[in-house]
Amino acid sequence: MIDNASRPHHAHWPRRLPRELVLPQTSLWFNLEVAATRYPDRAAYLFLGQPLHYAQLRTQAEAVAGWLQAHGVARGDRVIVFMQNCPQYVVAVHGVLRADAVVVPVNPMNKADEFGHYIADAGARVAIVSADLADTVARADAALPAGQRLHHLVATRYADALPSGDIDPAERPAPSVLQWLQGDPPLPAGAHRWVDVVAAGDRPAPHASGPDDMALLPYTSGTTGLPKGCVHTHRTLMHNVVGGGQWGYGGPESVSLGVVPMFHITGFVYGVLGSVASGGTTVILPRWDRELAARLIARHRVSHWTCIPTMIIDMLGSPDVAQFDLSSLRYLSGGGAAMPQAVAERLQRDFGLTFAEGYGLTETAAPTHANPPERAKLQCLGIPIFGTDSRIVDPETLAELPPGEVGEIVTHGPMVFKGYWGHPEATRAAFVEIDGKPFFRTGDLGTMDDEGYFFITDRLKRMINASGYKVWPSEVELLLFKCPAVQEACVIASRDAYRGETVKAVVVLRAEARGRTTEQHIIDWAREHMAAYKAPRIVRFVDALPKSGAGKVMWRLLQEQESVSAQGR
Repeated sequence: MIDNASRPHHAHWPRRLPRELVLPQTSLWFNLEVAATRYPDRAAYLFLGQPLHYAQLRTQAEAVAGWLQAHGVARGDRVIVFMQNCPQYVVAVHGVLRADAVVVPVNPMNKADEFGHYIADAGARVAIVSADLADTVARADAALPAGQRLHHLVATRYADALPSGDIDPAERPAPSVLQWLQGDPPLPAGAHRWVDVVAAGDRPAPHASGPDDMALLPYTSGTTGLPKGCVHTHRTLMHNVVGGGQWGYGGPESVSLGVVPMFHITGFVYGVLGSVASGGTTVILPRWDRELAARLIARHRVSHWTCIPTMIIDMLGSPDVAQFDLSSLRYLSGGGAAMPQAVAERLQRDFGLTFAEGYGLTETAAPTHANPPERAKLQCLGIPIFGTDSRIVDPETLAELPPGEVGEIVTHGPMVFKGYWGHPEATRAAFVEIDGKPFFRTGDLGTMDDEGYFFITDRLKRMINASGYKVWPSEVELLLFKCPAVQEACVIASRDAYRGETVKAVVVLRAEARGRTTEQHIIDWAREHMAAYKAPRIVRFVDALPKSGAGKVMWRLLQEQESVSAQGR
């Protein structure tokens, strides 16, 4: 066992940073009070060229809070927020927090059959949604028993936050996206319009929430059952809000690109809470568009971009990439999937940018690990951040493993959630006591090197057993990225009569390779560049890989499809 007082990463801790944070003993709402007082006329957010200043953000959020309280929302009540990235999202979140209530962010990709679970499980009585999703919510609500239904539905048009005149061509999204943003879909009967809620100007009661009050209930999917809510307090969120600013050189001069979905824990912590806490400006992108993202980075001199590696891969795949001006970027970070080494090296070579990868989960309010920008390692989760103790343990015995051995990543830190909402058994199963401290079991397999940097190998349940050889799909995927013909790849298990399981790669080809590259070409390349047991024996070409609203490849969906197909053979 490694002595906790001298964990290996301490030798490489950035000298500019404290080992632990001294957190404000205030609520997250107070961060907006401070920013609006200090920088009232600074743009908190820019939406296709339209600014929302800090003073305006505070005023609108207070109006939302007053309206919520006037319509029965009390301290600790849950309020759903259901929309794509837009200024109203940030206003709604801070309005709910100002009202001493709890934000329930829901992925806007959910359909009516799925959405009802969030209403019923959270016990929400109010939902704040975009107008294009209002019908989805209404249909989900109508299918619930009367005692579980919403009391109020507030709907906003994206157009409510757009410039009143023409949008500058440099800010303008694709025509189909612009049409969607400018739309005015009909609202369900009884829905309240956002503009009326804000215009009412209701004054909320004095703010009462403290650091240990619940602030956020994001939902996460597990290996079984319906999504479960993760209980986060103002304190657990505050840790990563404050820590993120210090780690990434954030401040009021920072300009961030807000493209990671705000419902996602990373987008929520950095794009909604973190930017406000630092007093910086966030340029909002409602949907991923590589060309528009590049234009916005150049136009607004974006300094910070938290993203998902798939976005970088897509941007570098643009035929116009040589024309992109990314010179203003000074901190590029993200996670969710490993950054392929070949892509990271190209970023460094062509743009002088180091991708500082991090690691975390919904249960940990985003990061528990991050790469120090001054000493980042490629394809690496980084080191445990402020006040965090992470270890690699045997998944069965829970004994700590030495550097280099694969085991489960477990974490103890101030950002770890308080448990699963309404699921005490799942909460107990998620934690284990080591050295007298509760450690969260991430379910991810990884290793730690001699310097205390962590590396992920795969999900605990995501492994291919080919004739007794254990194959970690993510390792094969990273290797496939080096193939000149491969744009993206997802590796899954396929049934094999002889080997039990074999390796299958679902591949998106680069544009120039389509029609010229066969499945056998990929198989031959793989056999040449990786161990025989790792090399895919089956390759299937697709136009695109399925991805979640957060931009992560949905490998489980592909695996399930493969399993169903195998049953039919």
